[in-house]
Amino acid sequence: MQNDLYQTPLHLATYLNQPVVVQALVEKKACLELQDQDGNTPLHVACAQGYLECAVELTRENERLLSNVLKMQNWRGMTCIHVATLQGNYRLIELLMRKKANINAQEGTSGKTPLHLGVELHDQSLVSLLLKKGADVDMVMYNGCTPLHLAVGRQDASIANLLCQSGADKLLRNLEGETAQDLADGNDDILALFPFDDIQISGRSVVNF
Repeated sequence: MQNDLYQTPLHLATYLNQPVVVQALVEKKACLELQDQDGNTPLHVACAQGYLECAVELTRENERLLSNVLKMQNWRGMTCIHVATLQGNYRLIELLMRKKANINAQEGTSGKTPLHLGVELHDQSLVSLLLKKGADVDMVMYNGCTPLHLAVGRQDASIANLLCQSGADKLLRNLEGETAQDLADGNDDILALFPFDDIQISGRSVVNF
């Protein structure tokens, strides 16, 4: 049953960080897929609140059912791994990865992957973790931007360097025809990451061979 906020007892037990109650409800086959008024499943709630023990209990179900839950988006377009990434919760991210969450899942509004979100958070350790877990360094958003576009656009030389070291394609263009270098805005630390094979002004080639 769901209340006026579309919360089930499993949602409420998770909100209250009661892993023993969560375990009991899961064992009694409480539905993991029902969504509250914000589109959140109980596992979304656990990830948003950082409740690792509740998340552990919520992910004990059979692989087929859990696979569906891990793919579900809330009304903001976020899957559970997106939510855990936004919270910077490494332990939850690692739990979800062990349960076969898609590390390259795109959220529904702009197509950002967890790696895009990690770059936006300016969290180099998180970006490094996601890359080590197999995140696609060249995955594009709906506007064609890669994580490298975001790092350069935010003038984050350290993360841009990390992405380049991980094999990011420096020549990919977004839907506006811009490479990451075009977004460097004169930042010498970032420009040093890009090759200068021809004459360029503000990162744009003026002589092509």
